[in-house]
Amino acid sequence: MRDGAFITPLPQPQPTSIQTVDELSGAIRLTIASSGRFRNIAVRGEIQGFKRHSSGHVYFTLQGAESKISAVLFRSHAASVIAWPKDGDEAMATGSVEVYAKGGTYQLYAVRLMPIGLGAQKRARDELQALLEREGLFDVRHKRAIPKYPSKVAVVTSPTGAALQDILEVSLKRAPHVDIAVIPATVQGVDAPEQVVRALSIAGAARGLDCVILARGGGAKDDLSPFDDERVVRAVRSCPIPVVTGVGHQIDSSLADMASDAALPTPSAAAERVFPDSEDIKHNLVHAMNILSARALRSCDRFGTALERRGEKLSSAMTRMISGRQDLLEGAFDRMKILCGGKMDRCEAALASAASALDAMSPLAVLARGYAICNGPSGRTIRSVGEVKPGDPISIRFKDGSVDASVTRTSS
Repeated sequence: MRDGAFITPLPQPQPTSIQTVDELSGAIRLTIASSGRFRNIAVRGEIQGFKRHSSGHVYFTLQGAESKISAVLFRSHAASVIAWPKDGDEAMATGSVEVYAKGGTYQLYAVRLMPIGLGAQKRARDELQALLEREGLFDVRHKRAIPKYPSKVAVVTSPTGAALQDILEVSLKRAPHVDIAVIPATVQGVDAPEQVVRALSIAGAARGLDCVILARGGGAKDDLSPFDDERVVRAVRSCPIPVVTGVGHQIDSSLADMASDAALPTPSAAAERVFPDSEDIKHNLVHAMNILSARALRSCDRFGTALERRGEKLSSAMTRMISGRQDLLEGAFDRMKILCGGKMDRCEAALASAASALDAMSPLAVLARGYAICNGPSGRTIRSVGEVKPGDPISIRFKDGSVDASVTRTSS
């Protein structure tokens, strides 16, 4: 009561329904899960109460300036943590927020835990580097040669960053004939490792690629942390085609640089390493052609001289051979003349003997001695008186001619 007046209290609103604790917890969990806002998020804070359970699960708290959140990293995801953080380390956990109904609290179910502070980052990087070195990922014997004259190159980088423009500018100046396939990927931030791994997988499955450039522009050292991520390092080493890195830092090299086939300090330097200079190619071709021409001329001179020497040797050998054969031929001809002369003499003597014998048997020889031959009208030699009768014409042949006569009578 004030000044004699009574104040009537306002009626309090009544609950529409009465819920059990379980129903309320379930409703809160469903609200958080259905909103989608708390899935796949990254939370940054200071590690407190870090504990590794014998089951393999990891429990910790991320402390902010005025609040904190409980977090759990189950055994299946805990294996991805190379260097375990300590209490007081700044770290970033990625995962989803869900309600832990049994405890009536909400907590972060993390799938990755990455250090952020310089001390923690360096400790994690050193431990990861030692592990990968033991596995041989940085062994120089595994590095592949960068193609001297590529025909198609993939570039993995941000499509809106300056790194891509630098690479395209260098390629257009040095090797405009080379095809470029841009595979976009975020190269900074929480999602960068996963996107870079996906892009390298796409490049590795593509046909016709000769090389991959993994690049980003310059930035703070913390911005380069994706290139120290184990997933990225293993993706670089397992890519089936050579990988050249140019991640925009001059002082320190990333683990991805150590795993790559060639590491350059900037995207432009990486492009100059991959794309051959057309002018240098032309110069080298002209130089090679001059060398080849000079070698061809020297070879022709050597072959010509050798051919002349062979010709001279062949001519000399032929002369000696012909000379030797000529002597043999002349000797054979002389022997043939002697043999033929003796043969002809013997043949002439035999012919003379045969001619004498034939002459002795010839009727002409008989005629020469005074005898004559009498032939009938048909030219047949008359050998008997009985072969003619008076009145038959006959021909009488003498040594030096013949006369025709007629038979007047016969006698025996």
